Order: sequence, then C-alpha cells, then structure tokens
Amino acid sequence: MSLAHTAAEYMLSDALLPDRRGPRLKGLRLELPLDRIVKFVAVGSPLLLMSLAFAQEFSSGSPISCFSPSNFSIRQAAYVDSSCWDSLVHHEQDRPGQDKMKSLWPHKALPYSLLALALLMYLPVLLWQYAAVPALSSDLLFIISELDKSYNRSIRLVQHMLKIRQKSSDPYVFWDELEKARKERYFEFPLLERYLACKQRSHSLVATYLLRNSLLLLFTSATYLYLGHFHLDVFFQEEFSCSIKAGLLSDETHVPSLITCRLTSLSIFRIVSLSSVAIYTILVPVIIYNLTRLCRWDKRLLSVYEMLPAFDLLSRKMLGCPINDLNVILLFLRANVSELISFSWLSVLCVLKDTTTQKHNIDTVVDFMTLLAGLEPSKPKHLTNPACDEHP
Repeated sequence: MSLAHTAAEYMLSDALLPDRRGPRLKGLRLELPLDRIVKFVAVGSPLLLMSLAFAQEFSSGSPISCFSPSNFSIRQAAYVDSSCWDSLVHHEQDRPGQDKMKSLWPHKALPYSLLALALLMYLPVLLWQYAAVPALSSDLLFIISELDKSYNRSIRLVQHMLKIRQKSSDPYVFWDELEKARKERYFEFPLLERYLACKQRSHSLVATYLLRNSLLLLFTSATYLYLGHFHLDVFFQEEFSCSIKAGLLSDETHVPSLITCRLTSLSIFRIVSLSSVAIYTILVPVIIYNLTRLCRWDKRLLSVYEMLPAFDLLSRKMLGCPINDLNVILLFLRANVSELISFSWLSVLCVLKDTTTQKHNIDTVVDFMTLLAGLEPSKPKHLTNPACDEHP
C-alpha cells in the first residue's frame, strides 16, 4: 500500500506545473496572426513600392524625355526636360484656337502618395496599440496565471485527499466528508469564471477591434477611389505635349508652342498601380474574415478548460451574444496557447477521459486525477449501505 501511495505521490508531483516568477510572458502575442499579416502587408507594401519608385528615379535620371528641337543646345534640352517635369501639364487643342490642359501630377506625387498611404494604414495599428493593448495585456496575464493556478490547485487538492485517505482509519468518515465537500462546492474556485462572465458585459476591446478593422476597410476603399479617379485617368498616357513659352520665352519665335515629351517612368507607375490594387484586393477578404470571427464563439479552449472546477461556462450555457470582450480574449488566448502550460495537460486528460473504457463519474481534473491516484471518484458501492451489510 505504501508503494502505491508513493507512486501516486510521484505521479501527482510530476503533474504539477512549475511556478513561473519574475519577468514572465515576455513573448505574449497582443496581435492575432492574421492581424499581424494584414499590418505588415498593408503598411509594408506601399513602402516597398515607394522604394521601387525612388530607385527607378535615381537610376534612370529624369522620369521624362522631351523631344526638343534640333537647334537646341544640350543645356536648353535639359531646361526643357526640367520645365516640363515641373509643370507636368498636357496641352491639347479642344477646338481651333483653344487649348485644353490636363494635369499629370499623379506621376510626380507617386512616391509621396505611397508614403501617405503607408502612414494612413498604420493609424489603425496605433489605435490598437494605445487603446486596447494595455488592458488586453493585463487581462491575458491574469487569466493565463489563474488558469495555470487553478490546474495546480486541483492537483494539490488530489494530493491532500490522498494523504487524508491514507491517514483515515475509517473509510466511511473519509467518503462522507468528501461527498459533503462536493455538495458544498468546496472544490470550486469561481473567481476566474466570474471574471470571464463579467467580460461578457464589457465591450471596450471588441469596439476597438471593430474600429481597427473598419478603418482598414475605409482606408482601402479610399485607396481604390484614389487609384480609380487619379491613376486611371493617366494610366495609358505615355506621351504628352508640354508648353514652355512662358515668362521670358513667351515672345521667342524660335521656341515651338508645344514640345512632345515621353514618360519614361510610366512602366513603374503602372506596376505600382496594379500591385496596389491586387494587394489590397487580397487583404479585403482577410479583414472581413477577422470581423466575422467576432460573430461566433471559439469554444475549443473553453471545452478543454471545462475540466477545471467551477469553469463551466459551456455546460451552464452562460455564453450569450459573442460580440463582447470575452470573445476577443478567447481569440487571444488561442493565439497565446503556448503560454498556457496547463493546456497541454488538460488536452491529454480530455482525450483520456473520452477514450476511457470504464464508466466513471468524471467531470473535472480532480475526478480524473483522483482515479489515476488509485482512489475511486465516488463512494464505492460496498460503502454506500453499511447498515445493510451489518444486518442482512
């Protein structure tokens, strides 16, 4: 009996989780994996395309090439290129004697518009960092700590029960006290469950998360409007007619009224425009999927932790409308499941509980570990009616 008792003690001691103190949970993920991907793509792609536009400008020199008259010197031709790039206005005759001007400024503003787009897409990230991350990190630290502590309390409770059973000379007294403790709910630690239930009535985190993704959709729509209204208007125009007869050159007869120029950077302009449309078109379904996850409960984590005493949010059907802070916290707990040491132990116990061939009344980790320690989870049948045994 002492050997079995020692083996049970070793088994329960190994099941205890190590006590983590000091600086802990440094790798806590405060962004969901898909949100992080959206952030890197939405902010990083404009910066990458901006570097491509600047690299083309520095490598090839002037982004336009004007066909100056043959009697122009090299300095005069360079002046024509510089003047036409500064104005970047296309002149065409609408009617005889009337010029119609069309600005081509999106070519000049391309790298700066990409920088503005990157800053705009980073605003939802800043909103989340300053409005939600402080409260979310404290919630996750408390909940992760309490989940692991609740598991350890259950294991220590089984160790205490095993010691009492070994010291008790009368098995009837031990089982009567055990059933009384279960009836009075002494084994339950409802602090965490009540805290999570209170989070169902809080909506600050979910409101910030909805606002973050809504802003991303809004800024993406604004990007489509900008590209469609300004870039599409000059997307297919490779050449334009430039006028340099202004100021001191307005009265010069040897200067032609219009000079044809070619946009050498048009290929980069097209690549940037098409890439931006393709990238943000791919991001839109991902952002919508992030929003739809708030419309349903992620019950996988809760189903595993149902084995803890007084953690029966699912079995008692305490979950209501999923659009609240609790659902957001559950999503982040799933993302930080590596920080939950008790999750792997409880997952194994859930599998063993479901595959056990013996029919025992196993509801919590206390019941299962009691069974593994060599104790019956409930009073044995031969102890239920002692009076009948004494008086057949």
